[in-house]
Amino acid sequence: MFVTLETERLSIRPITIKDSQFMYQLVNTEGWLQFIGDRNISDTKDAEKYIQNIIENKRFFYHVFELKETKQPIGIVTFLYRDQHEFPDIGFALLPEFEKNGYTMEACKNYLDQIIKYKINTTIIAITLPENIKSITLLNRLGLTFQHHFTQGKETLSLFALTI
Repeated sequence: MFVTLETERLSIRPITIKDSQFMYQLVNTEGWLQFIGDRNISDTKDAEKYIQNIIENKRFFYHVFELKETKQPIGIVTFLYRDQHEFPDIGFALLPEFEKNGYTMEACKNYLDQIIKYKINTTIIAITLPENIKSITLLNRLGLTFQHHFTQGKETLSLFALTI
């Protein structure tokens, strides 16, 4: 679902190679490394390759949300069709200096509203580590509810779902 959206404070647009500096910064934040995992991106060239792989994957949709006034990218919302899951997965990440302003909720709600409006799928899931309280709180506010824990590799993960 590649769309461009707007909220009161944000523009939400598909990721491009030009976002390499932003993605380099985002994937190396403490929160990303702790809750999503190290993507081994050590410079903007690595970030360009990472973004190119995302763009080439027809089952992955990454959108950057940026402040309308300054056009500064501050976070992402993702919609992924993963082979190991029956339903698509919504995800998000935000630069830490923009936390506690409601930006991620604003972007994700708008994005989720479009998924619902266009009946993209009957169920949307989200996966997080059980200790990621910030993400779990946001998922609950978005209407996703805890379904169960499952093991992937050596990690225990929590699966949340929203049936449309």
